[in-house]
Amino acid sequence: MDGGPPYNPRTVEEVFRDFKGRRAGMIKALTTDVEEFYQQCDPDKENLCLYGFPSEQWEVNLPAEEVPPELPEPALGINFARDGMQEKDWLSLVAVHSDAWLLAVAFYFGARFGFDKADRKRLFNMINDLPTIFEVVTGTAKKQVKEKSSVSNHSSNKSKSNSKNQRGPEPPQGKYSKPMQAKDDDDEGVDEEEEEEHGETLCGACGENYASDEFWICCDICEKWFHGKCVKITPARAEHIKQYKCPSCSNKRARA
Repeated sequence: MDGGPPYNPRTVEEVFRDFKGRRAGMIKALTTDVEEFYQQCDPDKENLCLYGFPSEQWEVNLPAEEVPPELPEPALGINFARDGMQEKDWLSLVAVHSDAWLLAVAFYFGARFGFDKADRKRLFNMINDLPTIFEVVTGTAKKQVKEKSSVSNHSSNKSKSNSKNQRGPEPPQGKYSKPMQAKDDDDEGVDEEEEEEHGETLCGACGENYASDEFWICCDICEKWFHGKCVKITPARAEHIKQYKCPSCSNKRARA
C-alpha cells in the first residue's frame, strides 16, 4: 500500500484527524472516483480491500500479509460481489463496511494509547457529528434535510434577488452558489441567514456541510450539491454549463 509512512495518532484530536482523512479518501473512491474504483474491483482478481489513508487517498489492494496486521483490516473480497448485484447496492454495501472499518481503526488507536471513558466518548461524538460514508453515498443525509433545503433554497434565492444591486449579477436560480467577494453591514445579515438555512446541506462528494464562503454547484440529474473544488468545477466554468451532471451521474450514463 502506498498511503504514506506509518502514522500513529496519540490524542483524540489526532485520531479524529486520521479518521477524517481516511473517510475523505474512501468517499472519493465511492463518489467522484467511482468509475476508477469500479474498474479496479475486478472479480477475477484475488480478495481485494478498499483502504483509506490519512492523506485523503484511497487504494484497492490485497489485505496485509502480516498476522496479526498492524491495523484492523477492511472487509475482504469486495470485488467478488461487484457483478452479482446492482451497482448502487454494491457501493452501499462497500460503504457500510467502510464505516465499520473506520470506527475499528479509530478505537484501535484509542485502546492502544489508553483513551479513558471521557476520551472515547469525545471521540465518538466528534465522529458522530459527520455523516457516515453510507449516508453520503446513498444520499440518505441529503434526504433527511431535503425539505429544509427546499425551503431554504427559495428563501436564499429571494435574498440574493433582493440584494442584487449590492452584489452584481447573479447566476441562474438553483444552479450554483458563489462565494461573496465583498461584504457590507447589510450583507452580513443575509450571509448569516443563508449559512444558517443551508447549514445541513451536505456535499455529495466529501459529506461536509454547506458554507457560504465556498463555491457550490448542484447536479441537474440527482439534485445533489457539491463543492466546486470536489468536482473540479470553477465559478468561471460553471457560467458556461447549461446542464451540470456530477461524476456519478455521468459515469452511470456512460455505462448504460
